[in-house]
Amino acid sequence: MAERLKQAHARVSALNVSTDAKTALTRQLLIVTETAKRDLPGAARRLSRFVQDLDAGRPPLR
Repeated sequence: MAERLKQAHARVSALNVSTDAKTALTRQLLIVTETAKRDLPGAARRLSRFVQDLDAGRPPLR
């Protein structure tokens, strides 16, 4: 999980989007990190959805 989060953070920092968008995406990853402390399976699901959205070319800005 830690390696997947690290990779996701690297992908977000490499995105060609505004600073505000990167900040929002980074916050989402930090929420996943916090969730992992209490609910590892739930955090893994959230991270998978996040990465799937990135892979599909639609940054998960929620």
